[in-house]
Amino acid sequence: MIEMMLNFFVTGGWVMYPLLFLSILSVTLILERALYWLTPARRSGIRKLKQYAPLLDLGDTQRALTLSSNDHSLEGVLVRSTISSSSSASESLAFAHIEVLRPSVDRFATTLATIIAVSPLLGILGTVTGIIQSFDLLGDAATVSDPTIVAGGIAEALYTTAFGLTIALVTIFPHMYFRAKAEQTLSRLETLASMFKGTKNA
Repeated sequence: MIEMMLNFFVTGGWVMYPLLFLSILSVTLILERALYWLTPARRSGIRKLKQYAPLLDLGDTQRALTLSSNDHSLEGVLVRSTISSSSSASESLAFAHIEVLRPSVDRFATTLATIIAVSPLLGILGTVTGIIQSFDLLGDAATVSDPTIVAGGIAEALYTTAFGLTIALVTIFPHMYFRAKAEQTLSRLETLASMFKGTKNA
């Protein structure tokens, strides 16, 4: 099995090296994002929203601050940082704190999207260069006595396209899941932020 994989890699040519790098990078980032979103603090977002919304709607920032003191969820961090950073917890201040939290929520989204876009293109590039080499070989009649050799070379050139498409397909589904989770989380945070009414902290 290992020998077959090594043969697949070698016959693909130089393009297989950047594709291998992208595959390792993709798996690493997917694992990091999966660990981020599967932690209990990230999975309790709706429950946290239900806890803080009534307090903020009533303007009871003191109780909200007490409740958020040991809360490591993004909702708890938003409530705590907004109330603690100013004597008046306003909506605009809460939205400013959302922008501070946004990079951690959207982390690596652009990188994963780039991997999805670039991997098939690199695969196609490897196939094109492989086909060019095969036709160069075919053009040199002195070195080719059996046309099936050229056909085999073209088949091998297609390995890079297959590898690039595989990387893109493996990456796109987790990326879409993480993107949906980020949008849902930011929507909840914006809902909480809109409940701050500039109430003076006690």
